[in-house]
Amino acid sequence: MVVKSKGPHRRTRRILKRKLREKFTVNRFLQQFPIGSKVMIDLVPSQPKGRPFKRFIGKTGVVIDKRGESYIIKIKDGGKEKQIISRPEHLKQI
Repeated sequence: MVVKSKGPHRRTRRILKRKLREKFTVNRFLQQFPIGSKVMIDLVPSQPKGRPFKRFIGKTGVVIDKRGESYIIKIKDGGKEKQIISRPEHLKQI
């Protein structure tokens, strides 16, 4: 029997698909966020490094710290506050 895959990218074919006109530019890598700014999690499919879990796509939160090249974002998920570590290319400023 074949064992079903249970990796972190399972069931993400439609979630991680980009439209034809959505191009990725270098500006997404170089953006910086001040602490306390509001951001939205918007994944870039071509960059697997520093990608948050698929459950958090579209969530908004507040930047609370910077750790290396990544940012720590505080979001609310199901009534609990969680901290997500993500690189800047997967974030959009609101």
